[in-house]
Amino acid sequence: MITAVLIEDDKHLRTGLKALLERYTNDILIIGEAESVKTGIAVIEKLRPQVIFLDIHLTDGTGFDILERLNKVNGKLNAHIVFITAHEQYAVKAFKFSALDFILKPVDPEELQDTMAKIKEAVGKNNSFENIDLLLENIRKKVDNFKRIALSTSDGIHLFEVSDIIRCEAKINYTQFFIKNHKPILISKTLKEYEELLSEHGFERIHQSHLINLSYLKSYIKTDGGYVIMADNSNIPIAQSKKEKLQELINAL
Repeated sequence: MITAVLIEDDKHLRTGLKALLERYTNDILIIGEAESVKTGIAVIEKLRPQVIFLDIHLTDGTGFDILERLNKVNGKLNAHIVFITAHEQYAVKAFKFSALDFILKPVDPEELQDTMAKIKEAVGKNNSFENIDLLLENIRKKVDNFKRIALSTSDGIHLFEVSDIIRCEAKINYTQFFIKNHKPILISKTLKEYEELLSEHGFERIHQSHLINLSYLKSYIKTDGGYVIMADNSNIPIAQSKKEKLQELINAL
């Protein structure tokens, strides 16, 4: 059984989430509950769970406060975090850049099942939990233009500078990242998800299967249907509907 604690200041939501976990999962055991920063820290330190369901807004602070204090006292927190949150744009964006799981209120059973499937796969693997540090760094600085991104692969979580990503390529429901001075990395998320995250960082989707970092664009070839040559010498096709937009972006560079 995977052990978990639930830190949420709404008693009804705690009861509901426990009921959903009992109904839709058979290997998650809630071994403790808390409703505040103070009691949350105490229950985590006492029980050392493998998974922490953590609300952002608590009666005496935030879930981020719990992580900060535990990190200061105990060093890195060795537990998988699942945030429980209303749809707060900044927080959700921070979670995605940090490859951290979250559940939106009200809790959707299908979303909960998907999240728990990922957690079960991750528990037991080597994990440095550096993505928790990345999240806290971004929350602490209150930045909106995130400089680093955590990518979760089958062998663990890796942190990269966003500026080092050359391009991304769709592989059905996966995305392959091509990163400067690093071998390609395959991520089990769609290209659309990363298009939404990276569009503010100079990335442009020029084809159904290709998202490129304009900083690494070397040439725009208009013959043979139109394609670009990237810094890694890859030739990337351009969709007909994207050609005018790409030309405008190149003119603006």
